[in-house]
Parts: sequence; structure tokens; C-alpha cells
Amino acid sequence: MFATLGRWCARRPKRVVAAWILLLLGLAAAVGVLGSATSETVSIPGSDSQAAHDAARAFSDPASGRQPLVLHTPAGGLPLTSDRAREAVQETARALAGRDHVVAVTTPYEPAGAAALAPDGHTAYLTVELDLAGRDITADVVRDLRSATGAAEAAGIEVTPGGNLAEAADKKSTRRSEAIGLLAAFAVLCLAFRKPIAAAVPLAIAVVGLGISLAIIGLTGHVTDMPSSGATIAAMIGLGVGIDYSLFCLTRFRELRATGSPIEDAAALTTGASGKAVAFAGTAVIAALAGLALGGLPLLRALALAPGIAVLVAMAATLTLLPALLALLGRRLAPAPPAPGAEASPQAAAARGWARVARRVADRPWRHLLAGLAFFVLPALAAAQLSFGQLDGGDKSPGTAGRTAYDRLATAFGPGVNGPLQVTDTLAEPASGPADPAVTAVGRALKDTGGVAEVGPAQLSRDGRTVRWHVTPATAPGDPGTAALVERLRADTLPPVTRDTGQEAHVGGVPAIQLDLNDRLAQRLPAVIGVVLAVAGLLLLAAFRSPLVAVKAVVLNLLSVAAAYGVLTALFQWGWGAEPLGLGGPVPIPGYVPLLMFAVLFGLSMDYEVFLLSAVREAWLASGENRDAVVTGLARTGRIITSAALIMVCVFLGYLLWDDPVVKMFGIGLATAVALDATVVRGLLVPATMVLLGKANWWLPQWLDRLLPQMHIEGGEEDLVRTSSAPEPVRNA
Repeated sequence: MFATLGRWCARRPKRVVAAWILLLLGLAAAVGVLGSATSETVSIPGSDSQAAHDAARAFSDPASGRQPLVLHTPAGGLPLTSDRAREAVQETARALAGRDHVVAVTTPYEPAGAAALAPDGHTAYLTVELDLAGRDITADVVRDLRSATGAAEAAGIEVTPGGNLAEAADKKSTRRSEAIGLLAAFAVLCLAFRKPIAAAVPLAIAVVGLGISLAIIGLTGHVTDMPSSGATIAAMIGLGVGIDYSLFCLTRFRELRATGSPIEDAAALTTGASGKAVAFAGTAVIAALAGLALGGLPLLRALALAPGIAVLVAMAATLTLLPALLALLGRRLAPAPPAPGAEASPQAAAARGWARVARRVADRPWRHLLAGLAFFVLPALAAAQLSFGQLDGGDKSPGTAGRTAYDRLATAFGPGVNGPLQVTDTLAEPASGPADPAVTAVGRALKDTGGVAEVGPAQLSRDGRTVRWHVTPATAPGDPGTAALVERLRADTLPPVTRDTGQEAHVGGVPAIQLDLNDRLAQRLPAVIGVVLAVAGLLLLAAFRSPLVAVKAVVLNLLSVAAAYGVLTALFQWGWGAEPLGLGGPVPIPGYVPLLMFAVLFGLSMDYEVFLLSAVREAWLASGENRDAVVTGLARTGRIITSAALIMVCVFLGYLLWDDPVVKMFGIGLATAVALDATVVRGLLVPATMVLLGKANWWLPQWLDRLLPQMHIEGGEEDLVRTSSAPEPVRNA
């Protein structure tokens, strides 16, 4: 089937290339018309914070539409209480009110905004109410608002967007990171192939796949909530696998051309052999990501869907667009034949080098096994200290709008102002007003709770059945004390007041949402990990028909994941790499980062495992000698696996230029795991364990042999030639 697909595309290369270009242009046009939608909304069905969010719908002013613009003058400068500052701020408010999407602007000089002026007189904020939800606030909206602040800035008042406005202002294009990754990949490919045209083919496949997948993800955001980090992670993974998959196939094509295979046959055989392995490896990545659906969270599903789309598009491009390009450029891609008496090619020299490594490992397997395991001791110990935390604006890179607004508000009003809690109370009977005893009892209990800095006035919905309070904690949003306050309000403060009256009180707000999110992730973590491990093991068992090989691969993949977790713990949670990474200090790790990284890393590790074990199994089936098969398999694939891993690492590290700590976490974690997986795991641990296990590697009970399907990931070129090289039947007119 794969060989037939490859031959069909190779026979119609211009049509296939044109179809992909039209698809890319069509999706780009759709994004240009509809826009690329993202949303940072976190929905946690069944949680207390979700109940508070749902109850707040009784009010006409959604929280996402009320955004702050922070006003600040330096100490010794013009006080915001002066007549000149007051006039400039009010003129700015009038200018803002005339902008698109602005419903109302509240200044700190009005009774409704009096609390927005700090006691020092040098910091305040305007509240801009928009008719946009958080997902619809874009950088263009922020620029339009900033253009209306000229009067305030002329008076020496610094204006900084906060909230969703800051997120939109700080959002950068991924183009710089992607360009760095592509340039690094081109350099590695040039060293591997010694031909720029050959190096450009995987990049072309990856760029086309990246453009299509990002367009699909952007359009998907109109249907379901898609966080902006989802598209970034998808770009990171899609670019890496797109280059790697094409690299594996292009290497096989060049090998076939070097043996004299015609271009069309070589393209078909490449798709039938290496293309089939790509399909299997990509399916493994998508299956691992699908395991995140057990998390029961829309956020996890979105974060799994985005890279899943990118991997699927990369697979499709490798199986169809690549054979078309191979047919068009085939004569220019083949390696030049060595001159008589000339030294071996760099590829042959690299193969000999990996053969020497493989023989050394095979000669002393125990020594290399223990040495390889020693690499993972310290990272594993650090990973054991990993804990879930909550990010806030104070964890963003210094100099960003979000960090500047956070620091100024925290200094002037206290750290809790950046993460207020929203307490809602649904009454059994409509309240007569804010002075209703059922309302005042809850407000008094909130004020008396330890850790509460301020409680805003009670707000009643139009029907009088729902009451809302904005509660300012005494601690920062990401501080453990704020999480403790949320738990105290839910367990100790609200139940005694509302239990006997039939009232339903809930605690929401960003800190409460983050707490509920981490709790839900901790509950579902064992199930998700178990499913991902089971899926990976079953796929490997079906592919290589060996229980020991499948179990061994799963265990060794866990080492790579543990190493990534350990590096995250040290660099972010402990803050060892805060300054080089552009962070102000230790940064908490959100619970969804390790969970998503686990699924992604298991899928990516399967890629290298499939390509290595395919070569080992092929050699074992040919010779029946386990040790020789291990040496041959590593010698054949060592260079290509390390080249692919180096490209992946370069792509991932390119995203460290982002200001978002979450993106930095994924970049560092994925790069660490891939680097160790392709070198220590595949170069030392896998061959050492396979040599030690001997023929037990290929033991398969008869009853299991009858149940498993017959799958051959690579090999079988003779059968492919017989089934795919026949000319197409002549169709009647």
C-alpha cells in the first residue's frame, strides 16, 4: 500500500506539488479572512472554580472584558493626584472611550474607581471595559488602545497594558525561533548529505507541513478553546518531526539510488519501507498524545490536539509530497560515486565509526550498561523533587508588559491585587439588597479570614439571586499561601455561613482555577501515564513481536523522561538556570507541562526506537545471530539517528528566545530528553541490554504469536518491487 502510494505520487510529481501548494494557499487565505483564534480560558468541569465561573454569568460584565491600563510615574516625578496628571488621565480616558470595542473607561478619580489609585500617588490604573472576550483581544487591539494614551504619556505618565492586554502585547511571532531552527537544521543536513539541494528537501517538507498545520490549528481555535502555547508547541514538534521524517526517507532514497535503482522505483521503495516506518512512528506519537484525553480537561485535549495535527500533517507530507520531490529532483539528490582509489564517503566513515562503538558495547555490555545508567542518576533524583505550581505575571521575563504591570501593581497595591479571587453565592431566596443578612454574613466571614487583604463590596445580579465579591489575597497569585487561602475559604469560611440556608458559595478566580487544575492533573496522572505506557508497549509488541523488546523500550524511554523532568526541576523550580534563561528567579512548573511532555517524549522516543530496532530485527532475520544483528543495526542507523536528534535539539532550543516560561520549559525539556535518548539510550543502553538478553530478545509465546498481526516496519524490497513496479492498467476511453 505504501509503495503503491509512493509510486503514484512519483509518477505525478507536478500535480502532487501543486495540490500541496494550493492547500497551503487556501488555508492561508482562510486564516486571513477568519483570523487565527486562541483562548487562554481554562475550563475544569465539575470543579468549584468552574461553578463560580458559571454562577458569575448572572452578571452583565464578564471579567474578560474588563482590562487594566497601569499608570505610573517615578518617585519624585509628577504625582497622579496633581491637576495636570488628572487632566491628562481624563483626556486619555475620553480618547480611549472613542476607540473600537471600548464600552466604558473608569478612571481612578471616579467613585467607582477610587480603589485604583495607590496611596503613594504614583501608581494607578484605568479599567477599560471591552466588548471582546479574552480570546479576541489581539496585538492590533492593544496598539489601537496605546495610540490613544498620548495625553498621559506627554505628561510623563508611563502607560502599561495589563491582564489580557499584556498577554496580547507580549505575544511574539514564532518566526525567529523557527528561522534559527531551520538554519541549524540546514547546516546539519549539509554536513550529512554534502549537497545543499539534498539538505533543502527536508526543510521544504517541514516548512510546507508547518504552514498547513498552524493554519489548521488557528482555524480550530474558532471551534474550541485553543491556547496560544498549543500552536507554539505544535510548531516546535511539527518542525522537528517534519525534518526528521524526511531525513530518514531521503537517506533510504539515496542508498537505493547509489545501488542503481531507477528514480521512480527508488521513490516507491523509499515510501514502502522508510515511509511505512514514518507512518508507524507518527501514529505512535499521535496515540501517546491521545492518551491525554483521559485527563478529563479541555485544556489537555487542546494541547494534545495541536501537536497531533502537526505530526499528522508531517506524516502526510512525507508520504506524498516527498516522493513527488524525489521524482522531480532525483538526479540531483543521489550521492556522487566515489572515484577509484578515493577514501570512503563521510557517510561510510560515520557508519564505520558507529560500528566500532557497537562492537565496543557488545564486547563489554555490562560496563556500558552501568555507565549509561549513571547518566540518569542525578536527573532522576532531581525529578523526584518535582512539584506542580502556579505561574503568574511575576514569573514572566523582565521587561515584558505583563511583568512590568505585575510588578508595579504589586508594589503599589500589594501582591494579591494581581490575582483576586471571585467568590459567588447563589441564594435560596432573592436578596433585598447588599444589606440583606444573608449577604452581609458571607461578606463578614470573608473579611475575618486570615490571608485576606481586602474584600470588595457585594455585587448583586439583576434577579437578586447571585452575589459576587472580589477578594484580594495578601499573597501573590502563585504563592502557596494563596492556594492555602482558597482551600481555607472552601473548607472553613463559607460552609458554616451557607450550610443551613441553602446557599451555594464557590471560590473562583485565576488562583483557584490553577489550584483546581493541578489537583485534577494529579488525580488523573496515573491513568494517563498508564495508558501511554500500555499503548507504546502494545505498538512495539505488534511491530517487533517480542515482549522483552517492548518492555525494555518502555523502561528505557522512562529514563529519558526522568532526565527531562530532572532538568526542569533544577533549572526552573530551583532556579539554577534562571538568569541565563532570561527569568528573574525560580519559576513554578504548571501541572500540565510534565504531563504533556510525557506523552510527547514517549512518542518521539518511539521514532528512534522504531528505526533502530527495525534495522536490528532485519539483520537478525537475515543472519539469526543476535550480537551481529545488534552491531549491524546500530552501525546502519547510528549516524542518521544522531543527525535527526541534533536537528530536533536545535529546533527545540531555538524556542528559548521566547519570553513565555512554559515555552522555555518545553524547549529545554524536549531538547534534553531527545539528546540523551539518541546518544546514551540508543547508543549504549539499547545495544547493551540486547546483547545481554541474547536470543531472549526474540522470544514469543506461540499463543501470542497467533494473536499478533504480521507487521514488517521496514525491509522486504523484493516484495515491494514485485507489487508496485507494474505499469498502471490502460483505462478504456
